[in-house]
Amino acid sequence: MRAEARKGVYMKIAKRILLVVVLFVLLVAGASSVVITRENEYSLVRQFGKIDHVVSEAGISFKIPFIQSVDTLPKEILLYDLPSSDVITSDKKTMICDSYILWYIADPQKFAQTLNSSITNAEGRLDAIVYNSTKNVISSTTQDDVISGRDGELSAAIMANIGSSLDQYGIKLLSFETKKLDLPGDNKAAVYERMISERDNIAATYTAEGSSEAQIIRNTTDKEVTVLLSEAEKDAEILIAEGEAEYMRILSEAYRDESKQEFYSFVRSLDALKASLTGKNKTVILSPDSPIAQIFYTR
Repeated sequence: MRAEARKGVYMKIAKRILLVVVLFVLLVAGASSVVITRENEYSLVRQFGKIDHVVSEAGISFKIPFIQSVDTLPKEILLYDLPSSDVITSDKKTMICDSYILWYIADPQKFAQTLNSSITNAEGRLDAIVYNSTKNVISSTTQDDVISGRDGELSAAIMANIGSSLDQYGIKLLSFETKKLDLPGDNKAAVYERMISERDNIAATYTAEGSSEAQIIRNTTDKEVTVLLSEAEKDAEILIAEGEAEYMRILSEAYRDESKQEFYSFVRSLDALKASLTGKNKTVILSPDSPIAQIFYTR
């Protein structure tokens, strides 16, 4: 009886242990089957090393425990600071290009298959492709055009040259930006002096053209003023002549009228007397026949 009792106790203990083990296994299996995907990442579910599917939406999903595994890739814009490199322009001048790019993973499955899910591998490919495109664009451009076109034109040309070459890696390039596009120290001063001289020559040309235009305008204006003054003097002379002619006509008519002859003769005598009273000598000697003297004699 005691042996059977002991056996029963052992069986109960064994069942409890088995239950605990089963619960533990189920708990571990349940926990390992849950996939939590964050907002800024992709979850790559692998089965026997191969990608089974990609979870791109944030949230909770499930996988087969112990058979499937999960890797993550960034789902955000990444910045890669490219190493400074020497490039040669079309006129055989060396320049130092220091730039950076903005990129992101557009196809996580293709990215994982071609680059082994490695950001480092991706940056290596980006470095090579962007450098080759930069070299191709700058090698077909003169040094002066490179310097003057650094504000957007050069970046656009390099982006166009890269084109869709990164699609095979599941990468999308957002922008290429130049931090510094400089000259080597040994010829920087000479190039700047040449550029300053060229700008001075252009400024001098514009100044000379402006002075010439100004002189032409002044000459044209002076000519127009001279013509206007000449016409005004001509019109004035015509008006004076017409006024004198009218004056003579009025006098002629007055002298033909006997009733007015004496009055106009008196007026003309006053005008002559007024004209003679100039300077310091104010003494006037009148002839007895003068119309003015006749006034005093008649009194």
